[in-house]
Amino acid sequence: MNLSSRWPALAWALLFVVSLLRPAVAAPADLADYRLGPGDVVRIQVFQNTDLTTEARVSESGQISFPLLGTLRVGDQTPGEVERTIATRLRDGGFMQRAQVTLNVLQFRSQQVSVLGSVNKPGRYPLETRGTRLTEILATAGGIMPGGSDTLVLLRRAGDKVMRFEVDVPSLYLSQPGERDMEVQGGDSIYVHRAPVYYVFGQVQRPGQFTLERNMNVRQALAKGGGFTMRARENAVVIRRTGEDGRPVETVAGLDEPVRPDDQIYVRESLF
Repeated sequence: MNLSSRWPALAWALLFVVSLLRPAVAAPADLADYRLGPGDVVRIQVFQNTDLTTEARVSESGQISFPLLGTLRVGDQTPGEVERTIATRLRDGGFMQRAQVTLNVLQFRSQQVSVLGSVNKPGRYPLETRGTRLTEILATAGGIMPGGSDTLVLLRRAGDKVMRFEVDVPSLYLSQPGERDMEVQGGDSIYVHRAPVYYVFGQVQRPGQFTLERNMNVRQALAKGGGFTMRARENAVVIRRTGEDGRPVETVAGLDEPVRPDDQIYVRESLF
């Protein structure tokens, strides 16, 4: 069953609103091992020195400008490393002896996720905050298109290996909040394939290609094609599918038999 075709527009709007209400500044514990990159927006504060409070976007060369110190290279450094660098340079420059520096990341734009395939707005999206989840990225990408699969694939690089996750999209919304809705990470690739289809030919009212729904049997598949014509042999429904050896196999099917992706269902004509 295709999620996008039945998911109310209001639900996508609510997801968007929820994403806007997420905290803009991540907790310090989340930032311990995070390394700054181009596009990230940071706020730097020095205790009891409000004139030094600075909001800056990290440049493509990994630099920001800070009062009294000029240009600072912060790219590929953790917030803690930048805090210590600023405190040291303020001390060595004779500006203050014990500067208490705090750096918060306001936007994590250097961390991006690719969303491809059957979504309404495929592309690369920055992770504005830590803890962004799959449902939020799907909403940002406009949701799944009609004809898109309700199963997505997430690829994640871990060192020299690439991990592959298959995610059942409806379960993200039908389960407990956060139970299956995994967090995405910078560098993740999300792919939504087209929904599986099957084909109906012969003595049915509307022959053609149809989207395969979950747990669909032959009876339900034929109903999508409008049912039998007056000339149909109802006990002579044939399924043509690819066998394990890659060759086509043709079998007479019962009406309760499950339908598989790319099945060709043929209803023969009655001889009398």
